[in-house]
Amino acid sequence: MSERRADLHIHTYYSDGTQSPAEVVSEAAACGLAAIAITDHDTLDGVSEAVAVGQSLGVEVITGVELSSDFSGKDIHILGYLFGLSDNPLLEKLSLIQSGRVERMRKMIDKLISLGINDIAFDEVSGQVRSDAVGRLHLAKLLVQKGHVASLDMAFTRYLGEGAQAYFPKYQQTPYEAIRLIKDSGGLAVLAHPMLTRKDELIRGMVSAGLDGIECYYPNCSPAVTDFYLNLTTKYGLLATGGSDAHGRGKTSTWISKAYVDFSVVERMKQRLAAS
Repeated sequence: MSERRADLHIHTYYSDGTQSPAEVVSEAAACGLAAIAITDHDTLDGVSEAVAVGQSLGVEVITGVELSSDFSGKDIHILGYLFGLSDNPLLEKLSLIQSGRVERMRKMIDKLISLGINDIAFDEVSGQVRSDAVGRLHLAKLLVQKGHVASLDMAFTRYLGEGAQAYFPKYQQTPYEAIRLIKDSGGLAVLAHPMLTRKDELIRGMVSAGLDGIECYYPNCSPAVTDFYLNLTTKYGLLATGGSDAHGRGKTSTWISKAYVDFSVVERMKQRLAAS
């Protein structure tokens, strides 16, 4: 193990984070990180800026994204890494996914109106993000601000969580399709925070679809949980990645560098991609 560290799961204000890409990279540099990945939900808008700032501050920024997918009504997120930023199928698909996000948000607002919550407009939600990657966290914040719920957790439990009163599903693609999309775009595919998704029975099929890794190191997890997923990476010959899932002020339970991996993981990721 080296003393160089990497945080491979960070969000900016281009999805549901609160910091600009430049602020994220600056904080990463202050934390002593050698590398990071910007993994905004269904958008690459913040990556180029982060790469440029990282070059000036000595922080390697690898390309990343967190793709939405669904299996039997369950949200499953797939992280993509090290793909190019032009001439790949991912770019076209992201445009469709973002359009789906916009439509989904309008549907959830309509459902809230039917429940008597009629003081939230789409423009208020979209005004919180610098792209079309609007998400439930943006809507949850407004529910709290306008006094409809006491907390973000309550907003999801009562209205926005899976099966709740105002829930509406995302653009439909399976995790297997998301994996193939990343692979066809020249990148590596990693299952995000499996300890939250709780669909371990799908991992074997994901491996068959081309899965490259599992996010084993994640904030606020016990060593036993980490070890469980590390054992799965050994079983299936996968990479063990990790990151903080930092959202700036949008998620107070974590922050940049709270969870990380050794920089050697980044080197192994590049080696796996080169070998494929």
